Amino acid sequence: MPSNKKILILPGDGIGVEVMNEVLNIIDWMVKNKSVSFEVTERLVGGTAYDKEGDSISDTTMEEALKVDAVLFGAVGGPKWDNIERSKRPEAGLLRLRKDLDLFANLRPAVVFDALAESSSLKLDIVKGLDILILRELTSGVYFGKPRGIEKIGNNEEKAIDTQSYTTSEVVRISRVAFDLAKKRSNNVTSVEKSNVMETGIFWRNVVKELHLKEYNDVKLDHMLADNCAMQLVRNPKQFDVILTDNLFGDLLSDIAAMLTGSLGMLPSASLGNIDENGKRAAMYEPVHGSAPDIAGQGKANPLAMIMSFAMMLKYSFDMNEDSELIEKAIQNVLSKGLRTPDIKQGSETAISTKDMGKAVIDELKHLSGK
Repeated sequence: MPSNKKILILPGDGIGVEVMNEVLNIIDWMVKNKSVSFEVTERLVGGTAYDKEGDSISDTTMEEALKVDAVLFGAVGGPKWDNIERSKRPEAGLLRLRKDLDLFANLRPAVVFDALAESSSLKLDIVKGLDILILRELTSGVYFGKPRGIEKIGNNEEKAIDTQSYTTSEVVRISRVAFDLAKKRSNNVTSVEKSNVMETGIFWRNVVKELHLKEYNDVKLDHMLADNCAMQLVRNPKQFDVILTDNLFGDLLSDIAAMLTGSLGMLPSASLGNIDENGKRAAMYEPVHGSAPDIAGQGKANPLAMIMSFAMMLKYSFDMNEDSELIEKAIQNVLSKGLRTPDIKQGSETAISTKDMGKAVIDELKHLSGK
């Protein structure tokens, strides 16, 4: 049996707990049937951590996150914590994880399963067969730039400041990831910025161009302005393969791409750091959907994005490509049978609970593996 793979489980708030439970069931099935061993630790994060530990992520949890091979994250937030101080709000715990682990590369795949193609708000011929990847720089840019804040500049006047800032090394390292990923896909990168109006946009484009010329001229590279990219994603999304962009535009464009698939409940993500001298790479995996407090505890949540985030973990952190593909195939088969959680249900399809969807995936894993 392979050596233990250390995973930190952070279910978080709202539906994060429910969808994470279905992943834990799959981990349990794999341990019993796939000759693999996982060492799983579970801790609090987000609003539940604030309620019990006084902060959205404790130093102890952060230390654990730095030690493990990968972090599996559910969701955080909810109106209950809207009025606490910003530094302790649920989202602050997520930002600290990204920053302290230096998870600079956010992978947001947007894949349309054949069985769900008609769930998209776009026409079938536009989205059927879609498979694109948005690569978002995650630890710099306007969300982390300084100075920032709100200051009084007159008796009845205030000024708000957010700073967009990037260095050469920050753009180079995220670009390397984009080019390397493209080589394993359709070999096409579209770099997205606002070089027509922003200094950081000009800088971003020039750094990407130079790296491409020096090291990756065998990969096709296009440049596109962010506003045009947003339009093209709903006009002709299949023109893209890998979209490379900064923190702010990546946040916006990945949510546009998310809705091409029909539901946020179907989208996983991975956030990766650099590979260190020991060959270890910090990584965190999470579904794109939020904590959905309006349906929490009702068994209505779609666990498939959480399960696919685990599949991404198997692929990118543990090189378990066959097992990752097995889970993806099981999900595809379940959907082709017409089983749906409420968010992806249409017409006469069978609506099932969070637990039943998780069980259906495991039943399909058993069928595919003969175990």
